[in-house]
Amino acid sequence: MMDQATKLRELIRKKNIIPSASIQQNEEKQHHARVICITSGKGGVGKTNFTANLAIALSKQDKRVVVIDADLGLANVDVMLGVIPKYTLLDVVKNNKNIIEIMNTGPNGIKIISGGSGILDLVDMSDEDLNILINQLNKINDYADIILIDTGAGLSKSVVSFVLAASEVIVVTTAEPTSLTDAYAMIKTIGLQDKNKNIKVVINRVENINEGNVAFQKLKNAAEKFLDLEIQKLGFIAEDYNVSRAVKLQKPFVLQYPGSAVSKNIETIASKVMQHAIEEQEGLKADSFFSKILNLFR
Repeated sequence: MMDQATKLRELIRKKNIIPSASIQQNEEKQHHARVICITSGKGGVGKTNFTANLAIALSKQDKRVVVIDADLGLANVDVMLGVIPKYTLLDVVKNNKNIIEIMNTGPNGIKIISGGSGILDLVDMSDEDLNILINQLNKINDYADIILIDTGAGLSKSVVSFVLAASEVIVVTTAEPTSLTDAYAMIKTIGLQDKNKNIKVVINRVENINEGNVAFQKLKNAAEKFLDLEIQKLGFIAEDYNVSRAVKLQKPFVLQYPGSAVSKNIETIASKVMQHAIEEQEGLKADSFFSKILNLFR
């Protein structure tokens, strides 16, 4: 059975946009950045704040990090970091912008790409425009060590497509019963389509370690019993008033309040993310994420 990237190459070859051999050769030359999709079953659990601060924590470990805000134009990452995007992915296709041109520089040198309405336009994109976008997106592979995809919340087609295309997924939830139920729904959706997906869980806003452990164990037990799926605990993030203080200032808390409990939590999670990169190195060099995501959208 053909994989997603092979199907996409065949589609483009049939349309005579560029020879399939050229695409294959370009993919083989690519430096494959690590792609991590960060999602949640519902909104309001702190997913975007987590993504932004994780990006900075990873950059502090000398990693080149690009964050793609794929939350359908809400631009939450940009707002949270006080960055005003001039261009979005739509400008790459419609206005011939280079992918590097639409990158915005955030704190500590991280780069931010706003998906904007361009995410929705992928569905109706022509084959020629699709090919342009693939070639541009693949340039990020040469620029970044880690690409963080901040998806929207919930189980829409766009969110699920991003999640299924990524080799690694981080599900952010809180310990509240409704949040855990929605997180389980997301994990179930992933598990029904890909039993081998690498799913890690972060429990946000925990009052103490015990609350985090109890919440994670509930998800773990349900996933194993009903889905025959194993999930991993990536870490907990403490309830901390410094988070809301930083948001009001449009500053990342890991830089604004580096000594806070929540910042230490993020630093610990970033270290675990890097540790897993070493352990799972072979699995990270799969087919192009961008080829997969664009094919899943069509």
